[in-house]
Amino acid sequence: MAKQELKGERNWYSIHTYAGYENAVMRNLKQRIDSLGMNDKIFSVVVPTEKKIKIKAGKRVEVEEKVYPGYVLVDMVVDDNSWYVVRNTPRVTGFVGAGVNPVPLNKDEVKDLFGRMEKSNEGGKHQMDIEEGEIVRIADGPFKDLEGKVNAVDSERGKVKVLVSMFGRETPVELDFLQIKKL
Repeated sequence: MAKQELKGERNWYSIHTYAGYENAVMRNLKQRIDSLGMNDKIFSVVVPTEKKIKIKAGKRVEVEEKVYPGYVLVDMVVDDNSWYVVRNTPRVTGFVGAGVNPVPLNKDEVKDLFGRMEKSNEGGKHQMDIEEGEIVRIADGPFKDLEGKVNAVDSERGKVKVLVSMFGRETPVELDFLQIKKL
C-alpha cells in the first residue's frame, strides 16, 4: 500500500460489504475500533439511510431505506493499521478504489448525502409534485384504476382530494398522495 500518499489525510471512504449486512458491519467495525484502540485514526462509521413513506396493506408506513445498499461510509485517516482494521472486519469485501488503495469520497458528495439524510429524518411536509386541476390515476385502494381530477392538495397531511366520475357525476374522494399516479 502506498502509505506516503495517504498518510495524515482525514477523509470519508466507502467500503463494500455483503448485501444486507451493512448494520452488522457497522457494529463489528465500531467494536474493533474500540478494542484495537483505533479511535485516533477511524472517527466515524455510517450506514447512509433515509426515511420514506410507503403504503403496506393499505396503511401508511414510514420505512428507513439504505441510500447505497451494500456500502458503509467510514471517516478515517488511512495508514497500514487503519486500512487493515477496516479491511479485515467480517463481511467487508473491500474499499471502493483502485486495487488496494482506497479512493476518498468527494467532499461535496458527502455533504450532499448527509444533507439528504438529515432532511429525510426531519419529516414535516410531504414531497408532492401534484397540483390542483391535474388528471391522475388511482393506483391503490377501492377506486384503483379510476381516473380523476385533483380538487385539493393538503401537503401537511399528505392527502389529495380527487373528483372521480361515478354513476354520471363527480364524487370527491380523499386519498393518500401515495395512492395516485400522474398521467
